[in-house]
Amino acid sequence: MTQPSATPPPSTQPVLPEPVFVDVDGAAVATHVLEPPDRTPLADVVLCHGTPWSVHVWAPVALALSRDYRVFLWDMPGYGASSKETGHPVDLVAQRERFAALLRRWSLDRPHVVAHDIGGAVALGAHLLEGADFGSLFLLDIVTLDPWGSPFFRLVAENESVFAAVPGPLHAALVKEYIAGAANHGLSAEAVGALAEPWLGEVGQAAFYRQIARLSPEHTKPIVSSLGEVRCPVRIGWATDDPWIPFEQAARLRAQLPGEPEVVAFPGRGHLVPLEDDAAVGQAVRQWLGTRRPGV
Repeated sequence: MTQPSATPPPSTQPVLPEPVFVDVDGAAVATHVLEPPDRTPLADVVLCHGTPWSVHVWAPVALALSRDYRVFLWDMPGYGASSKETGHPVDLVAQRERFAALLRRWSLDRPHVVAHDIGGAVALGAHLLEGADFGSLFLLDIVTLDPWGSPFFRLVAENESVFAAVPGPLHAALVKEYIAGAANHGLSAEAVGALAEPWLGEVGQAAFYRQIARLSPEHTKPIVSSLGEVRCPVRIGWATDDPWIPFEQAARLRAQLPGEPEVVAFPGRGHLVPLEDDAAVGQAVRQWLGTRRPGV
């Protein structure tokens, strides 16, 4: 197990360029493609976010990686700037199918995939159940193994319409507190605001509770039973003080994957480690990508 050096969190939230919208199965998907300004990219890297996040959780890491790599980001439908129409399913099966379709749309040949939270279930599902091939996988504090889903998740699932109807200011305070509670190393108000913004307003509020209510461990069980069939190299990253998914899950995940992949620990960090310590996460991802290149 390795531990990258820790650095303080950034004081300002990096800003991504405006998204390009791509139609995937009738849903408008907000995407970003970042490329080195002055060189040929070393490889293609796709970043997958989780819940209740968006591409903004990856912004600092993505911008740093794009100095050397071609970096692809996407907001899952129901999240971020992507479509939040009620007719578009937001369960994990639909998201993994969309991810596989988006990779085909981008014409990517075995990209390296870095996934956080439920993005891990989406990426693994696309790989194991939808036939997507990856050059490698970096799995960061992912939602896959049981148990997952907090008491808050269960409460929302049982009372979605009640939560969707609470007054807007109360909802905004709840969302911001929920987001801030994922981090063990305090986030700036600016970072919390950027992650909360897509969930505010009438449409955002309804979408926030809808996506929680549609997430189910039933959709990760086929993935877990197939973990031994992963067809690409894997590295696992995990924050030691993750308040949502305990660090011990990293060892359990390692034991179920082929080749007993390395686990990179992020000491003292919480579930939002890509923002809490983007430099350490970026360093770990960059080092991993470097080992995937011939002759390195």
